[in-house]
Amino acid sequence: MVELGVLTCRGLDELPTVAQRIIEAAQDTRVWLFYGEMGAGKTTLIKALCHEWEVEDAVSSPTFALVNEYQRANGELLYHFDFYRIEDEAEAVEIGVDEYFYSQRHCLVEWPAKIRNLLPETYLRIDFQVNEDQSRTLSLSRHEQPGYV
Repeated sequence: MVELGVLTCRGLDELPTVAQRIIEAAQDTRVWLFYGEMGAGKTTLIKALCHEWEVEDAVSSPTFALVNEYQRANGELLYHFDFYRIEDEAEAVEIGVDEYFYSQRHCLVEWPAKIRNLLPETYLRIDFQVNEDQSRTLSLSRHEQPGYV
């Protein structure tokens, strides 16, 4: 694991800057895992990231569909997952989560702890902490297995 830093977001007006900094820190890591309590801002940050990536589609949480596919202005696809409502990992297997994770496209995953055994070995982890003043502290780390392709 490589610690990439800590970001603080004091309000919605700071989201574009925070999103840009996360994109820069992630480099070429394609699977991004978002950890935080309900209401911490995971979906809101994903909307900001998609805005920075010039996603043409409406961005919303795929709570019931499990996965949404978005298209960027350059034609590139990316996937947004929300595993909050799944009962077991078999549901994620049924939608072909492995194929998405190894597609070389960005995969943004909310509630990844629900599919712990299915996660790829290389990913960006974003941990949300809600502070007393309602600001958010985001801790970024890259996880990768040496020699893993």
